[in-house]
Amino acid sequence: MQSVDRAVSVLEILAQHGEAAVSEIADELEVHRSTAFRLLGVLENRGLVSQSADRGKYYLGAGVLRLAGAAAVRLDISQEGAPVCRELADELGETVNIAVLDDDAAVNIMQARGSASVTAQNWLGRRTPLHATSSGKVLLAHLPQALREGLLARSLPRFTEHTVTGTVPLRAELDTVVEQGYARALEELEVGLTAVAAPVRAHDGKVIGALSVSGPVYRLTEDRLGELAKRAVVVAGDLSRRMGYGF
Repeated sequence: MQSVDRAVSVLEILAQHGEAAVSEIADELEVHRSTAFRLLGVLENRGLVSQSADRGKYYLGAGVLRLAGAAAVRLDISQEGAPVCRELADELGETVNIAVLDDDAAVNIMQARGSASVTAQNWLGRRTPLHATSSGKVLLAHLPQALREGLLARSLPRFTEHTVTGTVPLRAELDTVVEQGYARALEELEVGLTAVAAPVRAHDGKVIGALSVSGPVYRLTEDRLGELAKRAVVVAGDLSRRMGYGF
């Protein structure tokens, strides 16, 4: 186990510094130079590290990319998000969803209902408008500017008297979403339904989804919404780390 731990430490050292000599790795591991050399030899044989011919220093090899690629395939947001949704729904008692962008709409790919949920409405698989939902606003706000403006230039249908359909106010709200880290939708898709959502990021920082908490407006008061927004931001951040963000 000690050798495995040291081998992983070698990879972390090289990831941090870019490259390092045997002596430098030995110093960081607090081991003899010969021990560090043996560890590097094993990792080099498996393609996980490579050595610069002219400088003699080691750096991460192509084998790391192979492993990372395999891990990325498995880090599917619906798979990683399932336990996160269930835990948050149990904690808050409200409905928790994860949505992803689907062309010009947000589609819900994961849902968990809390104990306080009063309806059996199923949002799973539903395409919802970007401008009238908290998840949609998160996804819309983090799109490249040209794509975002293209979607804002389209006709934005009104669903309730609270739906924001004007390009100017919606653009200002999306800027706020980026700044504060979450979005709100107050009876904008359906009367009586309120929600908050926070972004979920992939390993490269790109927003790939939105985690939302929704419930009836009579229960989700202004103070309650603030609390839910904070929890959504924290939990979405945790899910982002499970997707590789921040490492």
